[in-house]
Amino acid sequence: MRSANAGVAYFLIAFTAGFLIGAVRVTLLVPQLGMLGAVLIELPIMLAISWVTCRWVIARYAVADTMIDRLAMGAVAFALLMFAELGLSVMLFNQTVMDHLITYTTAAGGIGLSMQIAFALFPLIQRTVTHREPNG
Repeated sequence: MRSANAGVAYFLIAFTAGFLIGAVRVTLLVPQLGMLGAVLIELPIMLAISWVTCRWVIARYAVADTMIDRLAMGAVAFALLMFAELGLSVMLFNQTVMDHLITYTTAAGGIGLSMQIAFALFPLIQRTVTHREPNG
């Protein structure tokens, strides 16, 4: 249950940050750089926010250091992220489900999806990184 709760918290924090940064991307960067250029600028910022958020959530919720718990946390966060993005596309931008899915076939959409997959894997990756750190 801790993993699921942690996944929800991880999603909420990262999604909120992504929503705010996405608003800046769409209004300021896309007109100047195009969608791909804007996504490439947003990418490292969101990855850094997600990485730090993931570490904080794991510690805050005391997520077990097992592969299944870390994968569960990432899977819950990823599923919520995918549904939230689909919901925004349909409700806010009047896209169909198919329109939304087609965006993943573009360069910018593919890069965004890759970032979201990395987001989902961060809990597991951080488990691996923690196991490699020297014991002071």
